[in-house]
Order: sequence, then structure tokens, then C-alpha cells
Amino acid sequence: MLTITRHGTPSALPALLIAHGLFGSGRNWGAIAKRMSDSREVLAVDMRNHAGSFWDARHDYPAMAADLAQVIEAEGQKMDVLGHSMGGKAVMVLALTRPELVNRAVIADIAPVAYGHSQNELIHAMRGLDLEGLASRSEADRRLASEIEDPQVRAFLLQSLDLKAQPPRWRLHLDVLEAQMDVITGWPEDAEGTAPYQGPVLFLSGGASDYVKPSDRSKIRALFPRARMAKIPDAGHWLHAEQPRAFEQTLRVFLGDG
Repeated sequence: MLTITRHGTPSALPALLIAHGLFGSGRNWGAIAKRMSDSREVLAVDMRNHAGSFWDARHDYPAMAADLAQVIEAEGQKMDVLGHSMGGKAVMVLALTRPELVNRAVIADIAPVAYGHSQNELIHAMRGLDLEGLASRSEADRRLASEIEDPQVRAFLLQSLDLKAQPPRWRLHLDVLEAQMDVITGWPEDAEGTAPYQGPVLFLSGGASDYVKPSDRSKIRALFPRARMAKIPDAGHWLHAEQPRAFEQTLRVFLGDG
């Protein structure tokens, strides 16, 4: 089963399950999870091939959705489920194939479509990082800067670098993520389920992000007839990190504890 970080205690509200995006971890969602746990239990998972969870040769959306289903089934009742980017696609497949497990779904800055970009250049940069004698995250950041210009991207990636290991290592299965990149950026048309998901779904996007385009709305509504669309101004793809308070408030209103 996936590694789970729990926040809060069970309440009258459904538990909230959070699935992070590519190269992330449940830890990335710690601030949101802790704040949302004032009214419900929150479970932030590490997805397969990431952080503390198991490594596996498969990294497709049916497999990731099955991982999330296993977590919910072990808890014994349906949950509200939030997924960002890669995690959002996994949540969509979960809702379409196991609708009985999902109460409400929030899909953060991703659509049920294939994307043409690749993140393998980041994998190449991580793999090329000189780990010899590395003792601090600041030194790792300095070394990584020669390959990745954006300091925010470097800071995000370096959260997955285990400096306590000897020698230091990435807590990411880089070989599998690289090999499966087309699957990760794609969309499994054959795993959409036999019927649309009829529960409430919020597609929450960053106002400065282009991951969810107006042309995607017809596909979204075909698969999720009760979908609502919302944007957070002045936020990009990592909207929960860039505008955490606005993200949290929108989440609370949609999930019914605002």
C-alpha cells in the first residue's frame, strides 16, 4: 500500500485523500493538509515510485487509481479525493472506474487529455546532479542551478533528495518515470470506465496556467457532467503552493466545510 501521512481525526465529514503530482510527495501538501484537518481527517499519500512508497515497473493511471482505491477500501468508507497534475489524472480514473469510493473530487490544474510536453529534461538534470560529498540542500541547489534555471523548480525537486542516505539519493524511481513519461503526460482513453462519473467534481486551475484550456471543457463535461470550473488568479501550475489561502478557501467551500 502507499505510504500515508495522516492529519487530524475522523469527524462527521468524509476523510480527504490527497494525491500529489509528478516528482512530488505527500509532504508537499503538508500545509494544506494540516489546515484542512481542523474539520476532518486528511490522508496525504506518496504515489508509487515517489518518496516513501514502493517502486514498481508500472506507472500508468489504472495502476495509480488502483493504489488510491486500496487506500480508500482499507479505510472502509468513501472519501473526498483531491489530486494535482499527475495525481489529478489518477483521481479522475479512480472516479470513473470506482465511483462508489469517491464522494467528491477536486482536480487541480489538469485535464483528461494528453499533453505534448515531457519532463524528462528534469530527470536528466536530477540524474546528472553530482552527489559526491553533498552535505546540504543549499549546495545541492547550487550544483543543480547549472541545469535548472528556475529556483522554484529546483526547490520543489530537492524536496525529494534524501541527504541523510549514504550516499545521498533521489527518493524517486527516475528510470521508471523516464521510461513511462509518455504514459504520465498522456491520458488512458481505454480506462475511462463504462459511464461518466455522476458525483460533484471541481476542476480548479491556476489563472496563469495553460494546463486546462477552454477546448478541454467538452471532454471534461462528457466524463464529469456535474463538473464545476474555477480559477485562482495569480497562480500557475503549482496553485496550492503559490496561493495556499485562496486554494484552501475554495476547497472548503466546495467540500462543504467552508
